[in-house]
Amino acid sequence: MSFGASSLRGATGLRGAVVDHRFARRHLINEFRRGRLRKDQVCDAHPELIRAASNFGAPTQVRCPICEQQEVVLVTYVFGPRLPAFGRVVSTAAQMQTLSRSNDDLAAYVVEACTGCRWHHLLRVLPIGGRKKRTPPQQAQG
Repeated sequence: MSFGASSLRGATGLRGAVVDHRFARRHLINEFRRGRLRKDQVCDAHPELIRAASNFGAPTQVRCPICEQQEVVLVTYVFGPRLPAFGRVVSTAAQMQTLSRSNDDLAAYVVEACTGCRWHHLLRVLPIGGRKKRTPPQQAQG
């Protein structure tokens, strides 16, 4: 399941910046349509991403920009301390809310994927969690 930045705001607000990759996406699609990139160069999603997209992806009404046959789905991975090295796929709003209450600084990566042609692209990175109280540095007494 994917989420917007507004769904991740907690009592202390959203920390960090949201990184949006729409311009890179548009550039890649334009390069493919101009014939500068082959289909096998842009439709190369890892089998685990396609499996996650098939089983846990959030449906959209956005047609795949490459095959134009299917709608892409959104897959959200969360990375951070005490999570598996390969991240955790988040498939429900409840899971995302639990992770967003974490004291650890986490990052949610929202990826679009087409299960038909295996197109994929990182759409955005959202900071979540990080509710730790940070102590200010000690000032020198003199």
